[in-house]
Amino acid sequence: MPQGAYLANAGGCEDCHTDREHGGRPYAGGRALATPFGTFYSPNITPDPETGIGRWTDEQFLRALRDGVRPDGANYFPVFPYPSFTKITDADARAIKAYLFSLPAARQANRAHDVSFPFSWRFLQYGWKLLFFTPGPFRPAPEHSEAHNRGAYLVTALAHCGECHTPRNWFGATEPNRFLAGNPDGPDGKSVPNITPDRQTGIGSWSEEDITTLLKTGQTPEFDFVGGAMGEVVRNTSRLDELDARAGAPMISGRARSGSCGQSSGVN
Repeated sequence: MPQGAYLANAGGCEDCHTDREHGGRPYAGGRALATPFGTFYSPNITPDPETGIGRWTDEQFLRALRDGVRPDGANYFPVFPYPSFTKITDADARAIKAYLFSLPAARQANRAHDVSFPFSWRFLQYGWKLLFFTPGPFRPAPEHSEAHNRGAYLVTALAHCGECHTPRNWFGATEPNRFLAGNPDGPDGKSVPNITPDRQTGIGSWSEEDITTLLKTGQTPEFDFVGGAMGEVVRNTSRLDELDARAGAPMISGRARSGSCGQSSGVN
């Protein structure tokens, strides 16, 4: 698998940017995401020059991921998980863009978000960013192994696990001190479980092998299989190479114990 395709898969780009429910073309956008602030629709990220991102430069693509800013200078709503994607390295971001530009262009206009006043005002995102957003690429921790840092990069940046598994405040921003502690009001209003090492409410009784098995097959230690949004995630994580799949497991338990975090909101 080409590097850009591998990275886009790890990031779940096709799942969010494809309206499979209505037979939409891959990456052409239109998938609905219900949040407490309204319903958002993912944009077309095929290389179509009129309705997609075909005219974007590398710098514009990097700015979207790194700063949550569109080519016209307007802010994205952080339902687009740029608070996690800001950590993606420039090299990986460029590889993802090169892959997207290799795909067939799909001419499909973006659908307007169905978000009520005042949450529809993009300029309010300046204040949100000031309060809740820290831009910048992932920095490996020198005291940890290469495998741990790779796992941390996957969990907090590319795979952006905290976007769904971390509870949010009234402003839709994730709560850094509760990273991966579960979200009772996750995407489309569905509860997302606690995946910290807490033995009572999280996955503290799971082994690293249990976590790796779930990422590769979707099977839990109770021999059940995940479904819904996590089922989509597993379709992607099952295609990770063995080193990456195993790197994510100890990182989830180790980083959660240390209280480190990723962040974002529920309000593109």
